[in-house]
Amino acid sequence: MRTLALALFAACSLSACASARGPWVEVGGQRYAVELADDDAERARGLMYRDAMDAGRGMLFIHETEEPQAYWMKNTKIPLDILYFDNGRKLVSQQRDIPPCSLGDACPSYPSNVPARYVLELNAGEAARLKLQDGARITFGPGIPPAK
Repeated sequence: MRTLALALFAACSLSACASARGPWVEVGGQRYAVELADDDAERARGLMYRDAMDAGRGMLFIHETEEPQAYWMKNTKIPLDILYFDNGRKLVSQQRDIPPCSLGDACPSYPSNVPARYVLELNAGEAARLKLQDGARITFGPGIPPAK
């Protein structure tokens, strides 16, 4: 019985089980545990100052309204894919393999070019690995607030 308990504990230490304990999204058939950035302060900070982001993780930015968005990599140390989704949770724009930027306010922005409501940041290369194309849908798991 103790061996079974240890095996279950070890299995739940894997990212798939860990993501079930907190908010998650699924896109391209892959589930990602996400941190939520759903207010101005959290959206402004984003993934700044982090040295790495674990595989299978991301950050979901939730905006109050659907409108053109633009993100930048100010003080961001890890390369990212930036995925823009509309109110219907459909992928409408992608910025892939965006490099880190240490130029402060001189960092370039990466626009959606079309209205978007949700922005998902993943480690660079994930969109290519999943072969994501515009029109792909994102699914929200429990813990992600419904649209207002």
